Amino acid sequence: MKYFEDFEVGQVIELGSRRISEPEIIAFAREYDPQPFHLDHEKGKASLFGGLAASGWHTGSLMMRMFVDTVLNNADSMGSPGVDDLRWLRPVFPGDTSSARTTILESRLSKSRPNMGIIRHRWEGFNQDGVPVLSMVATNFFGRRPDRNNS
Repeated sequence: MKYFEDFEVGQVIELGSRRISEPEIIAFAREYDPQPFHLDHEKGKASLFGGLAASGWHTGSLMMRMFVDTVLNNADSMGSPGVDDLRWLRPVFPGDTSSARTTILESRLSKSRPNMGIIRHRWEGFNQDGVPVLSMVATNFFGRRPDRNNS
């Protein structure tokens, strides 16, 4: 189990990778972002993407899953107030393999909740060629280690 104290400024956490398929792209788009270039090859070709492209929200969701699997499922996670500076840098296409990492930018104790610490970290997502596809800064709350010295 990881706690607030286990995250250090400058620490880089590799979140893994995941291949994205055409059926996944279309299913996500149908449900959550039904724009033509996320649903149809021909309309994707005619768009600025030049082909069927995953929704940016889908790309972010894939990276969220990687973050949950790598960090949150093994941590005393207490939620998040949100993200800043979300950028979709390049499209993600069927067959791409997205990987992600997060770098701890800031670590501080909560002033109002002594059992909690606050971590700010930069997420970076890449395609299989190492080209950046997504970036954002997230804030997460983590519980403090139960055996910490409270003085």
